[in-house]
Amino acid sequence: MGAGSWGTVFGQVLCDAGTPAVLCCRRPGLARAINERHENPEYLPGIALTPALRAVTDPAAALDGADLVVFAVPSQSLRDNLTRWAPLVPAGAQFVSLIKGIELGTCKRMSEVIQDVLDAPPDRISVISGPNLAREIGQRQYGATVVACTDEGTAQLLQKACHTRYFRPYTNTDVIGCEFGGAIKNVIALAVGMAVAMGLGDNTKAMLITRGLAEIARLGTALGADPQTFAGLAGLGDLVATCASPLSRNRTFGENLGRGLSVDEASSMNGQIAEGVKSSESVLALARQHGVEMPITEVMTAVMHAGLPVSEAAALLASRSAKPEWYGSGR
Repeated sequence: MGAGSWGTVFGQVLCDAGTPAVLCCRRPGLARAINERHENPEYLPGIALTPALRAVTDPAAALDGADLVVFAVPSQSLRDNLTRWAPLVPAGAQFVSLIKGIELGTCKRMSEVIQDVLDAPPDRISVISGPNLAREIGQRQYGATVVACTDEGTAQLLQKACHTRYFRPYTNTDVIGCEFGGAIKNVIALAVGMAVAMGLGDNTKAMLITRGLAEIARLGTALGADPQTFAGLAGLGDLVATCASPLSRNRTFGENLGRGLSVDEASSMNGQIAEGVKSSESVLALARQHGVEMPITEVMTAVMHAGLPVSEAAALLASRSAKPEWYGSGR
């Protein structure tokens, strides 16, 4: 449900794994291009898609008889979309979220939004998170991901459904950790992109990535995640890929800010949703509710939503007081 870059590519992954998949598009022209030319020219120009992937525009046709319903829409539109699709969803279907964001207002993770609207128990809801840059996977380059569900058996079924020669899924029962890793890394990638455009070097990037991971782990563990998750593909792996690659929408958005564009100007140039822009507000709200210190997130939220100049953002991060790297280490 959703024919952006990652939704389209994951549909292809399912087909390559022997799991028949139907892609639900909003625009008839895009559906025709996928069915007739086997290409998504809007989001993945030049990528040849498998002919096995079929596209439709009618949500009822896409959902008819589906055992597995995969959601790949922008995080802030998920609730409205689910409300429209709910009467069409087959009884007993399993749900999968590819979405990396936190809902504004409620501060809920995407699996929680699915649970709210579809009244589905946690053991029917899985999330997929990891270093999954869509264009590379669309080219069938080697990659891996994490398939997370509170029920190990459900995670294993999804693992089998999307395991190909080039795409290796690992299972995890830590849904909370995987979702926070996927959502917060987008905020950190904004900061890295901004630093790159300002001419700052690898030391600065390494600092932001490492301290960003500390922010992700602090908030995640405060909300019940397993700290080990953040050392894996859904934590460090996803963070490194998103911060290091020019294919990352969030890093590219940050670069545009670092070049002097306003948030509105960067949004119009980006063409696709940079999830970290909206989710930064929700992440910061959660951090404040739980007394978790997240200085990079705080500064980036001020840039995105309070008009803080980029030059001042860099100075704020650089001027933080010196302190121990770890607390409670006995040293």
